[in-house]
Amino acid sequence: YEALGYGYGPGIGEGYDRTILILSRASGVPVAANALAYGASLAKGNLKEIAKIEFEKANKAGLKDILKGLTKDSKKASDSDEEVAAPPKEVVTGSISGIDIMDLEDAVKALWKEKIYAESGMGCTGPIVLVNEDKVAKATEILAKVGFVAKEGDPC
Repeated sequence: YEALGYGYGPGIGEGYDRTILILSRASGVPVAANALAYGASLAKGNLKEIAKIEFEKANKAGLKDILKGLTKDSKKASDSDEEVAAPPKEVVTGSISGIDIMDLEDAVKALWKEKIYAESGMGCTGPIVLVNEDKVAKATEILAKVGFVAKEGDPC
């Protein structure tokens, strides 16, 4: 039961024409009340117009070029449909984070190709690749080499 807070959001993006706030099933009455008040203040404060103006300023300052430089190409290999047999299953308690959700299964296959058993999963902060703890460093190195952004995960 969430008793404190204002829910989640707002989602703000370029060209968004709606203000969206989210409550979870665990949100209690105080959170729901706060979220409604917060949503009302966003509407009164003209969030959509302010966001539009701020995105115009940011784009003039080069935001899109900066984002292009930070966005990696999809690493989905042309042979990603290729069947790769999984190595023998083993205990996987080591986690590697930083893999885009759209590339997660390809990252697992990349490790299988290198004979490292891996599974995909969801950690506290997003998608993770699970490997044997003794193989985290090697798996991270392999994933980085083939172009996946990866780092050892922090168990939460």
